[in-house]
Amino acid sequence: MHEIFLKSAYEQAISGCCTAGRGDETALENKEAVRTFRFMNRIDRLTAILIHLQSKRLVKAEELASRFDISLRTVYRDVKALMEAGVPIGSEAGVGYFIVDGYHLPPVMFSQEEAGAMLLAGKLVEQMTDRSIRDAFESALTKIKSVLNDPGREHLESLYSHIEVRPSISDEMQEFPNRFLTDLQKAVVEKRAVDMEYMARYRDELTQRVVEPIGLYYYGNAWHLIAWCRVRNDYRDFRVDRISKLTPTDSIFSDHNHLSLQEYVQTVMRNHGELHEAVVLFDKRTARYLGERKYQHGFVTETDLGDKVQMTFLTSFLPSLGRWLVTYGTGVEIVSPPELREVIQAHVAELVEHYKPALAALAGEKIS
Repeated sequence: MHEIFLKSAYEQAISGCCTAGRGDETALENKEAVRTFRFMNRIDRLTAILIHLQSKRLVKAEELASRFDISLRTVYRDVKALMEAGVPIGSEAGVGYFIVDGYHLPPVMFSQEEAGAMLLAGKLVEQMTDRSIRDAFESALTKIKSVLNDPGREHLESLYSHIEVRPSISDEMQEFPNRFLTDLQKAVVEKRAVDMEYMARYRDELTQRVVEPIGLYYYGNAWHLIAWCRVRNDYRDFRVDRISKLTPTDSIFSDHNHLSLQEYVQTVMRNHGELHEAVVLFDKRTARYLGERKYQHGFVTETDLGDKVQMTFLTSFLPSLGRWLVTYGTGVEIVSPPELREVIQAHVAELVEHYKPALAALAGEKIS
């Protein structure tokens, strides 16, 4: 259906072109081959332009030219061809093109590469989002499969069992619903305050908060809601998997009074303090067990030194890095900075003091 529809648009755009000279059969065949090649390219581009127009409220001609690597003149000609074929495209001078409300292109076919990319994204969604997003994506992927041809479906089914994403190490509290990302997305777009019950880290009690969401930010293997807290009268960072209950309110706020998500992140980075470079030696056996944790502590590079691995970290908080390194005992050696070595020595001293009674009792048993 798409090919018939867009062929009509193409034929109107090139009527009178690509005709062969009479009496020259070879020239006719060559021109027909060129015409077929140009027709397929044009069909693909017209389809892509139409899909692109439907994906946004307004699209500038310059955006289309850049997206499809064509001239503005070609953009004008392609849009005119679509309009002459019956696509209701409107335009505003100096603003852009738009599809009139109510018009939708029938379902399009996906290539194997596109379907494979969606499958790969789905595997990431399974491990990096919550139940609300997983359900929505699974529904979308089912719709994609429904418009694939038989070879495409077989390709996807065969590929599915050959791709896995390792679950992130997380201390998510399983008793929490972890299904609010979809509701929070709506609240961000609608600029709607939400009422929520939240359990802060290291506290064993729920707090009631009314917040104005400004964005969702993924870091540290978890999604975080960045919002203006009306209780604290300041911006706060809430881990989404620690929200036990969430209810959208009728209160609509203005985003003119808030930082954007990008501005908030930049402000936090500026206020986070100076980054310290730490160089650490791990024995090979210990290095194998670091896993994803090293990235959470600012891992940058590593060098194989034979029986040891030298790793470089950038961190703004040496005590956190020090506490983590202590857990690997004698498998770790600090190269620099001296401050990190002092941090670890202080942690070890605390541990010795804490376990001194047990150590004394153990020593007494050995003497007797």
